[in-house]
Amino acid sequence: MIATVPFVMVLSNSMIIPVLPAIQRALGRSLFQVGLLITAFSVAAGLVIPIGGYLSDRFGRKRVMVPSLAVFGLGGLVCALAPLLMRGGGVYGVLLAGRVLQGIGAGGTYQVAMALAGDIFRSGERSKALGLLEAANGLGKVISPILGAALMMLVWWAPFFAYPLIAWISALLVWRMVNEPKGTTTDRPLAGFVRGLGRVFRKKGGSLLTCFIAGAAPLFFLFGVLSYYSDVLEQGHHIEGVMRGLVIAIPVSVLALTSYLSGTFLARRLARLSKLTVLIGLGVIAAAFVGMFFFHRQIVPFTAAIALMGLGSGLILPSLNTMITSATQSDERGTVTALYGTVRFFGAAFGPPAFDKAVKTGAALPYLGSAALAAAVLVAAALWVDQRQMLSSLGGQSRQGGAAKASDGPRQGRSLRIEHPDPRGDRNRLT
Repeated sequence: MIATVPFVMVLSNSMIIPVLPAIQRALGRSLFQVGLLITAFSVAAGLVIPIGGYLSDRFGRKRVMVPSLAVFGLGGLVCALAPLLMRGGGVYGVLLAGRVLQGIGAGGTYQVAMALAGDIFRSGERSKALGLLEAANGLGKVISPILGAALMMLVWWAPFFAYPLIAWISALLVWRMVNEPKGTTTDRPLAGFVRGLGRVFRKKGGSLLTCFIAGAAPLFFLFGVLSYYSDVLEQGHHIEGVMRGLVIAIPVSVLALTSYLSGTFLARRLARLSKLTVLIGLGVIAAAFVGMFFFHRQIVPFTAAIALMGLGSGLILPSLNTMITSATQSDERGTVTALYGTVRFFGAAFGPPAFDKAVKTGAALPYLGSAALAAAVLVAAALWVDQRQMLSSLGGQSRQGGAAKASDGPRQGRSLRIEHPDPRGDRNRLT
């Protein structure tokens, strides 16, 4: 049931991407202005995520996730009701406000779910579980543009009604069916917690920050390209409605499938291949943008190049998720993954407006410039990510895919008991 959380979160942006041209026409706004509906959500989420991470370390994962899902659904309901209760230019302002409210709710969801998966699973199983979470995120990216395009055929604001329905169901499932491990919270005051976090970053700051940037880059590229791609499909190729959603779903389907397969593949090869997989993924993204530069006027090869970008992203994200969640002890894991989530959300936030501005200068800057940026992140990851250091909490046996050592266990006299899931009867199912 944990996987329902990233599934819900990805609907927040991906479902309205095919709806952006319709919102633009209905409200008389520019593509840049409607793109801010993605930015408003992502910036708000990015700012709130560290708070949600700390609260989850302090009070527990479920106690943060469930109310956050409720607030997320409420923000969607505000957006859905705005066109029904208001007229004129005020609708756009209320949409932005509803998206900000959704972002505030999102701040305590996906990254907290990642931390919870890190608490429950160990060694190779953690990689597999996090790959499944990323796959659920990718599956949401597949379904959401199709769902958004289908609901838009009723009326352009109809997709917003899906948010409260799906989010509140997820909140109920998480509350009733997920068993949170005992002993993973901290009773340290905020000042002591910050000092402990500071020690983590002094020791592993170079690797952590580079992983943060490498995790933000695929989302910056993905949402930047897809927001522009949606408009191109309608204006340049007259592909509308559900068909547009299906076309947009192609690259994110590749991302979802690759995330699942790469997470599964890494389960017993974690210590050897995590960093290499990230580097290969960044190289694939750079190559994909070179292909977009040459084929941006031809819909089929251009779509194939975007799908190749999805493949690269699917290689990167499960590996990074595993390294981030394995870099700290459990009582600091929520905050570290939250900081990682902040950077990821900022990547998604600034992708659409940045790409909209870049394409107005011609083809070289958005495509070759993005390829160069992906290559620069690749070089930084090759130089500064210390794979062994990032996977330290898994223990030495992770090299063979066995159980972790006790480095994620008792610390400073505190008793920390982790309840491992029973594969036959566990209620913490990820599906």
